[in-house]
Amino acid sequence: MDLLPSAHVDSFARDRLPADHRWPVLLPGPDGVRYPDRLNCASHLLDSALAAVGPDRRCLISDTETWSYGDLDRRSDQIAEVLVSDFGVLPGHRVLICGPNSPWTAACWFGVLKAGAVVVTVVPVLRSEEIATVAGIAEVSVALCAPGCDAEAAAAGVAGMRVVTVGGPGPDDLVHRCARSSQRKFEAVQTSQDDVAMIAFTSGTTGRPKGCMHFHRDVLAIADTFAKHVLKPTADDVFTGSPPLGFTFGLGALLIFPLYVGASTVLLHRGSPDALLAAVEKHGVTVLVTAPTAYRAMLAMLNTGGAASESGSGDGARDPRLRTLRRCLSAGEALPAETWRAWQAATGVKIIDGIGATELLHIFISAADDDIRPGSTGRPVPGWQAAILDADGNPVPDGEPGLLAVRGPVGCRYLADERQTTYVRHGWNYTGDTYIRDEDGYFWYQARSDDMIISSGYNIAGPEVENALLRHPAVLEAGVIGMPDPDRGQLVTAFVVLRPDTPAEESTAKELQEFVKMRIAPYKYPRAVHFVPELPRTATGKLQRFRLRDLP
Repeated sequence: MDLLPSAHVDSFARDRLPADHRWPVLLPGPDGVRYPDRLNCASHLLDSALAAVGPDRRCLISDTETWSYGDLDRRSDQIAEVLVSDFGVLPGHRVLICGPNSPWTAACWFGVLKAGAVVVTVVPVLRSEEIATVAGIAEVSVALCAPGCDAEAAAAGVAGMRVVTVGGPGPDDLVHRCARSSQRKFEAVQTSQDDVAMIAFTSGTTGRPKGCMHFHRDVLAIADTFAKHVLKPTADDVFTGSPPLGFTFGLGALLIFPLYVGASTVLLHRGSPDALLAAVEKHGVTVLVTAPTAYRAMLAMLNTGGAASESGSGDGARDPRLRTLRRCLSAGEALPAETWRAWQAATGVKIIDGIGATELLHIFISAADDDIRPGSTGRPVPGWQAAILDADGNPVPDGEPGLLAVRGPVGCRYLADERQTTYVRHGWNYTGDTYIRDEDGYFWYQARSDDMIISSGYNIAGPEVENALLRHPAVLEAGVIGMPDPDRGQLVTAFVVLRPDTPAEESTAKELQEFVKMRIAPYKYPRAVHFVPELPRTATGKLQRFRLRDLP
């Protein structure tokens, strides 16, 4: 693959790209869009928005403050200057961002990219050991962390990584440093369009995170495909949602897509269903982004005068809190047709479903408006192709299940990881999902093809939870799978063999749950724990997870 000359002084990211023959086929995207050779996606997004809507236009909204586009531009300039002058960050250095959805977290993302560095995105609930793994793989030099996250990052003990608090009381806090910085315009580093802009981590079925490297042009490509052709935002839109900016779903839907058109976005520290409803009402939200679990929870909270039911009956009476909504987006797990119909009946809004992947940055199959078929994920987004293939790359007939394979303007590029050969085969990205395509070209989700658990929109690797459980002194063996659940899609379920002197009772289960919460991100803990005398294994001792579902 011929890449343009890099602006990175530190060539770490480019040096660890997969070999050319391991890349998937890349497509040019729709509309003949071409990006300039020298492209900094952060300054491009901001400069385009400033030119379109002006510096005084409302941009980022939180519970405590509202920033204009000019505010975001100025503060991200200050962050870039502080990174360079105070911490010696050079183009190509990796900078980790760990914080809740907030204006300052967003500003850090833009500031790091303006400085020519590479953003390492993580969610704020990671524990120190998880941060240590991610930061070690990416060789992070600086970690910008909100209060609370900073303690976990410091406890990670990563050699050479400077932890900087963002929003704390100390004089060395990033916010205070920015206030003391110069007010001049920071000249963003003119990176190449195919310089790595960000490394987003996802857990594989072994539990070891995989770093997905995305270029500056990739950030614009997801806006020029899914946002432009399916979501279709306008400058008058107000976005909000629950996915963290540390996930690519949240980064795209709550930051990149709004700024792409000069819209505003409400960034919530806590994106619970009740908080989402309150934000829609308070801020006049027009675009709501969350997972099926939250839509089901909000349905129970709506005041529709009996208009809605899970069967989808109703006259479309709208709860007054939702009067401004015009778009609802769902991803992270399959959206049941019953949930779609009930929401449409209760609100009059048709949820846009979609499937994306961290490896591909955002959504590549979806449908909107009259193209929606409830229960189906949709059809390939313009600029993307999708197929149902077998393991050898042969097409599977319509109506029969097979492996979902996709390709488009963004492709999987793992950071120095042999699992590249598993995800990319025959020029396609194999997502790990089993799908059926019907004769009209719509794609219907069937199941995951691996051991990944998708619960409430979160990807959770069963082996990672098993490893956490096995560190408890009372646990001899552990197997973790996802069990069907009407509210969460899948429920993280653990089957545990205890040491003989440990009682198999509810108090032990609760102790194990709390133990896991303290060692990995709390959302990964097993919500159901079953004690069993032994686990099903092959003759060679390999755990047979598929048989756990049949245990009493």
